[in-house]
This record gives sequence, C-alpha cells and structure tokens, in this order.
Amino acid sequence: MKLKQISVFLENRKGRLKNAIHALSEAGINIRALSIADTSEFGILRMIVSDPELARRALEERNFVVRVNDVIAVEVPDEPGGLDGILGVLTDHDINVEYIYAFVEKKGEKAVVVIRTEDVDEGIRALEDAGIPVLSSDDILIL
Repeated sequence: MKLKQISVFLENRKGRLKNAIHALSEAGINIRALSIADTSEFGILRMIVSDPELARRALEERNFVVRVNDVIAVEVPDEPGGLDGILGVLTDHDINVEYIYAFVEKKGEKAVVVIRTEDVDEGIRALEDAGIPVLSSDDILIL
C-alpha cells in the first residue's frame, strides 16, 4: 500500500521550520514521522501525518511550497541487520532507493522505515513478494 508523505520546501532561515510546524499544530495534524534535509539555502521537511490533504492545505495557506508524494512504509525488527534485509530485497529487484527515514513504534519492538523508491509500485511488489508486509496509513496512525 502506498503511504502519502508531505514534503515542504523551507528557506533555511530562522523561524521557518517553527512556522510550518505551528501551522500543522493549529490544524490539528499529528506528525507521526519526520525527516529534514538541508543545504545552506533551503531544506526539505518530509513528514508522515494524520491527514495529508488537510496538512497540505494548512501549509499552502501560509505560503509554503508543498508536495504530496507516495512512499512505502514497512516494519523492521529493531535489531542489527533489520534494515539490511529490506534493502537486500530492493537491491535484488534492481530498485533504487532515493531516501529513507525511520521511527520506532511506541512499543519499541520494531522500527518503521519509510522508503521512497524511483518506482513505488515496483518497490511494494518486490517487498510483498518477499513476504514483507507494507503498512497502510491506518497502520501508521495506530502504532
């Protein structure tokens, strides 16, 4: 299953990240996972949120540049080698990983890895064929 991710382009200046997060807070959006990559001039804030469409609207109303992308989420044993198996499946199927980020479930027994591949459908198919369950939006929100 594809998971919707919000990507927000932020100028790398004081208060810009706070303003984006505040917009989501005011809209009642729960952030389940996030990652930020930056350069000297801008950053990309990537998030899995409780309501991607509402988050997009709330951010755009405050003049943020927002994109909604499809990503993959899988549970990984929170132990050495857990991620290696997932990446091995994708590599064996010649699927390029553009980026990943992770968070730990509240129970702490497994990590959840968010993966963006060049071809999300192929990535999902490869993982499911290998017996690796792909998480839905509902799965992420109840973890």
